[in-house]
Amino acid sequence: MLKEELKEKNLLDIPKEGETVEGKISGKGRAAAFIDLGIFGTGVIYGREFYAVKDELKDLEEGDSVTVKILDLENEDGYVECSRIQAKKDIAWGVLEEKKEKGETVKVKIDGANKGGLLAKISGIPSFIPSSQLSSENYPRVEGGDSSQILKELQKFVGKEMEVRILDLSKNKEKIILSEKVNEIEKKQESLEEYKEGDVVEGEVTGIVDFGAFVKFGNGIEGLMHISELDWGLVDDPRQIIKEGESIKAKIIKIENGKVFLSLKALKEDPWENVEEKYKEGDVVEGTVTKFISFGAFVEITPGIQGLCHISEFQTREKMEESLEVGKTYKFKILSINANEHRFSLRLVN
Repeated sequence: MLKEELKEKNLLDIPKEGETVEGKISGKGRAAAFIDLGIFGTGVIYGREFYAVKDELKDLEEGDSVTVKILDLENEDGYVECSRIQAKKDIAWGVLEEKKEKGETVKVKIDGANKGGLLAKISGIPSFIPSSQLSSENYPRVEGGDSSQILKELQKFVGKEMEVRILDLSKNKEKIILSEKVNEIEKKQESLEEYKEGDVVEGEVTGIVDFGAFVKFGNGIEGLMHISELDWGLVDDPRQIIKEGESIKAKIIKIENGKVFLSLKALKEDPWENVEEKYKEGDVVEGTVTKFISFGAFVEITPGIQGLCHISEFQTREKMEESLEVGKTYKFKILSINANEHRFSLRLVN
């Protein structure tokens, strides 16, 4: 018996089941390939294991080296039962673990999508790219988070190649999590070193959502422009101010944790500057009601300057809506002015 013979020879480096070893092709049959494993005997690849790598083995000649995984040290025919396909997987896992440790990028072809992200294979092993790990350019920006619309957006990437990094992998669970975002963040960090807060940049509006817009500038850097930074006046819909695909200039107001925050209004004249010289407490001014909110009504005094007529001036929302109408102009008394906080407190003049 092979196991007993090895023990008698007192070999300390006896291979174990599950180990990967190197051998040489010693013969091939119609449904099997034989491997010379030296003093450990003859290995065999047969059955499903043989047909899984039949085309590869066909190109190998006697004496050619081949790496195999030991499934059984001695089967019923006295051979060391081996697997080539499992050895290739082990090698692939080793390569992937090394790439993860080194932070190397790999290219994958997207072959499917679900509501959570994209499906791919890396070295033949199923892999997953969660939506949260997509680059800012490829992230599915769907208002309201409609899952069917998100899936529709993700399906656009099927058949395309992506450059990713290995975020996590588990050989036991045969699970690989990939990230396009990590690679982007590092590139962005390098590019961001060229910029500082206060710089004015020129870029393209790449996306508009309810809370603002995304603007790409420089070497693929994408910044967020919050709706409050679009204009000095109240903005209900960013599309009132900018359009997707439009080229604009913006000011960098903050760089934090690799994120860039931009402002369009910072490049516009501040209508609140010297406002206390133009208006005084007690003045009566005309203003147009622009919006009702839970605690009152916003009133535009002049372009870019809005005041608040608090609901307490009417006691209830119903009475407020009876007294005011959105879009109409009324006379208001200025109760207080705070230019630093951009606040006007108003009272309706009957």
